[in-house]
Amino acid sequence: ETMHFLFRLVISFYLWGFFTAQGQKKEESTEEVKIEVLHRPENCSKTSKKGDLLNAHYDGFLAKDGSKFYCSRTQNEGHPKWFVLGVGQVIKGLDIAMMDMCPGEKRKVIIPPSFAYGKEGYAEGKIPPDATLIFEIELYAVTKGPRSIETFKQIDTDNDRQLSKTEINLYLKREFEKDEKPHDKSYQDAVLEDIFKKNDHDGDGFISPKEYNVYQHDEL
Repeated sequence: ETMHFLFRLVISFYLWGFFTAQGQKKEESTEEVKIEVLHRPENCSKTSKKGDLLNAHYDGFLAKDGSKFYCSRTQNEGHPKWFVLGVGQVIKGLDIAMMDMCPGEKRKVIIPPSFAYGKEGYAEGKIPPDATLIFEIELYAVTKGPRSIETFKQIDTDNDRQLSKTEINLYLKREFEKDEKPHDKSYQDAVLEDIFKKNDHDGDGFISPKEYNVYQHDEL
């Protein structure tokens, strides 16, 4: 796998991204996310689904005046954003708007407040209360999500359907060895402890399929 280790590690065990679920409110609403397909490739053998890892650029605008509040091309040295679809790493409206997209597809979507930042807004992101948002999205890649069944089985070396600290430590060791920059054992230990702090919800010292895989655990 050519993907850099630190990216795989972060995306596997943490939720990140500019448009987090922060500030979102669950509101009953009849509003809908409106999707306009600007370009769709003729050959499309795979479309995005919940749990897939997507690579995309997107620009965000306020519908009321057309002002741009976000541009992914100005972040992270211009590299497209990576995120897992359908698990809350982006606002609900984007999770909906980017379903069933082809690599190479472009969309313009209108997201009402109830599927974005609601009545609270998001001051840090320069989004006022009750703001309808417009995004122009270009999808580059659709790949299997990092918390896939295959990865769980790869880590679960004794096939007991749960991940122990020993198993995850061995997995981290292999992944660290692939990394371009060496890290000492104390760093690996800190990562391991943080993984269990964030994922071992019942505190039993193991990460269950449900704790590990937030969207497909019923297949295990």
